[in-house]
Amino acid sequence: MGRRWSVRYKKVVLEVAEALGSDAKSYRDFDVPRSTFYEWKKAYKNDGAAGIIPKKPIAKSHPRQLSPEVVEKILHLRRNYHMGPQRIKWYLERYHGIETSESSVYRALIRHGMRRLPRNVGRRAIHTRRYAKQVPGHHIQVDVTFLTLKNIEGGKVRRFQYTAIDDATRVRALKIYKRHTQKNAIDFIDYVIKKFPFRLHTIRTDRGHEFQALFH
Repeated sequence: MGRRWSVRYKKVVLEVAEALGSDAKSYRDFDVPRSTFYEWKKAYKNDGAAGIIPKKPIAKSHPRQLSPEVVEKILHLRRNYHMGPQRIKWYLERYHGIETSESSVYRALIRHGMRRLPRNVGRRAIHTRRYAKQVPGHHIQVDVTFLTLKNIEGGKVRRFQYTAIDDATRVRALKIYKRHTQKNAIDFIDYVIKKFPFRLHTIRTDRGHEFQALFH
């Protein structure tokens, strides 16, 4: 660890150098490294006494800094699904159990040159509340919830609960699956069509990976 220099000591060294008109003699006589002396001199010239006050060291890594694995997931969602910071935040919490902030996601995107979406990608509305409709079946909200259950041996198992709710009648249907896939999402919608006592017009999802590609 380097030597700790007091503000008074630094001022004395700098004042002696100015009085003698020789920087070299001053830092040699006071046994101060050349580079350190010129750092003091520059700081004192720019900011006065405030410039040579010892400052707290800056941590090389912030304790809440995103891990490389989380950053990779953020970049993957941005690159392949064109999600915004808020949608990425929700996706990480919902599907990976990773809690972070929208600002942290945004900073990660900026650092990797992905601040803006491509011009040919449309923005998708983010729905934070259910809409009350007058006609049954006009809008069906579909969500997926992660469940952590205990088996007979006492261990933990993960299951995925698919839920569909009609915005007009609040009639709902749900089904639990072992896997979270597009195949199961399609199977669930077929199940909902059979169970709901009215014709379905629109199914609203959050466009997660289970509602991509094969899902129509």
